[in-house]
Amino acid sequence: MPGENAGLFGQLQQSLGSVIELFRVRLALLGTELGLEKQRLAAGLFWGAAALVSLTLAATLFCGFVILLLWDNYRLAAVAVLALLFLGCGLFLLQVAQRRLNAETNLFSTSLAELERDHASVTSTPPNERQ
Repeated sequence: MPGENAGLFGQLQQSLGSVIELFRVRLALLGTELGLEKQRLAAGLFWGAAALVSLTLAATLFCGFVILLLWDNYRLAAVAVLALLFLGCGLFLLQVAQRRLNAETNLFSTSLAELERDHASVTSTPPNERQ
């Protein structure tokens, strides 16, 4: 009987070690996915800021060009048309940003899929017990 208890305790210890290793691997995967998402967001913010600076400069120069071109006869109309154009573009881009922020994200999808696979393998009955 003492050998049987040691065997049972050994199996329990081995199973617990496997569960701990499983959780360690899943947490490492979760950390990797979080790091990748952080890098993606940082790169997106950098390129978005660079584009914003460039587009602001281009819009300012374009407005100045159009106003100077139409200075003699239509300067007020040119300012009004350009203001309405930029207002429309701004509202459109605001709607696009709101849609993108409200969209579902697939953050941690790989980790969730692996956990579902682990859950399925644990809850399924062994092949020799199926009848």
